Amino acid sequence: MQIGSKFTIGVHIITAIDYFREMDRVNSEFLAGSIGINPVIVRTVISQLREAGLVRTQRGSSGGELTKGLDEITLYDIYKAVGSVDEEEGLFHFHEQPNPECPVGRNIHTVLDRRLIDAQRAMEEKLRQTTLADIVKDTKEAVEKESK
Repeated sequence: MQIGSKFTIGVHIITAIDYFREMDRVNSEFLAGSIGINPVIVRTVISQLREAGLVRTQRGSSGGELTKGLDEITLYDIYKAVGSVDEEEGLFHFHEQPNPECPVGRNIHTVLDRRLIDAQRAMEEKLRQTTLADIVKDTKEAVEKESK
């Protein structure tokens, strides 16, 4: 199973809100142009980020603003905000009915489940260690390299 694109869209939105905060109107149309998607999708993700307390928006204003410092927002915060993974199912969706008559089918859950849970936890820990300050810093460095 794949983490949905709303996660990377959320990271893009927060990065762009910070990067362009003094230059342009950072509204859903502007962000949609940056991301290359429909503004309706941007508004959906912004709504999720707002519900999670990561951004603030006002109708008719110049767009969104962050409610926390970049060093206080982690990739994990965005991952959770946009519902990248079903809480009960987890990151990996296991096939529903392995054959109990087959020795592999009968044992695959026992053998694989713990490893998949451990893999998800490791990924989530890495997301917790990466702040948006890291992402914005690297983005600005990439932009500077382009201009040289």
